[in-house]
Amino acid sequence: MQRRFHQLDVFSALPLKGNPLAVVHDAQGLSDATMAAFARWTNLSETTFLLPPTDPGADYRVRIWTPGDELPFAGHPTLGSCHAWLAAGGQPQQDGVVVQECGVGLVRIRRSGGRLSFAAPPLRRSGPLDAELRARIVAALGLAAADVLHHQWVDNGPGWCALMLRSAAQVLAVQPDWALLGDLKLGLVGAQAAGADTAFEVRAFVPGLGVPEDPVTGSLNAGLAQWLIGAGLAPVAYVAAQGAALGRAGRVFVEQGGADIWIGGDVVSCIEGTVEL
Repeated sequence: MQRRFHQLDVFSALPLKGNPLAVVHDAQGLSDATMAAFARWTNLSETTFLLPPTDPGADYRVRIWTPGDELPFAGHPTLGSCHAWLAAGGQPQQDGVVVQECGVGLVRIRRSGGRLSFAAPPLRRSGPLDAELRARIVAALGLAAADVLHHQWVDNGPGWCALMLRSAAQVLAVQPDWALLGDLKLGLVGAQAAGADTAFEVRAFVPGLGVPEDPVTGSLNAGLAQWLIGAGLAPVAYVAAQGAALGRAGRVFVEQGGADIWIGGDVVSCIEGTVEL
């Protein structure tokens, strides 16, 4: 059966500079095995499948797959799937707000000009990392314990933990030992030098999901924003850079508005057509 297909670049206004996403429309009838196989075949950090919602408050439902497993939530698939759904003629129930149903429940997405932003979902786990885990991570990254300024669980579904290092330059210099990292979902953040056009540099390591390093990561940036803003380590609005270590130039726009923290980015379509599944 032929189904509509999009491949998009997320967190970049320019093609080939962000994080690519494959989106299969009208995915009713596809088995878990077929979805998993197609995600392995695309070999992108995530592939999504759009389905009718089961919650009356949602506009559509999405299932999110990495090459290794299914995720209950992820950020760049949220923005990219919403963009693809709108491009295919989707009409939200509420003006200016799209409601996505996924494994963590309902996620609100707002449109402002050409940019989409999602409301960061609640953290499933927070608090500092224990000493044993910190020691394992520091060893895997080739760092000294003193290089870690702050640390925290920032898990909003995928299982993220995070370290704040001394600088963006130190974040970019890290060369992980993948065997020592194992199945950790680890984020790094460091403040940029004075005069930079972004506030922080971010990297995301997820070797257990078949993606050693993710180019630009919405879910991690959402968890980081909740932690950093809440702890007074970041302003209530800032821009984070991610992907430089992989030759990308992702930009994540963070803004606190009332009780919500919004994670925004540009999305550009690169490929459109049909796929037979």
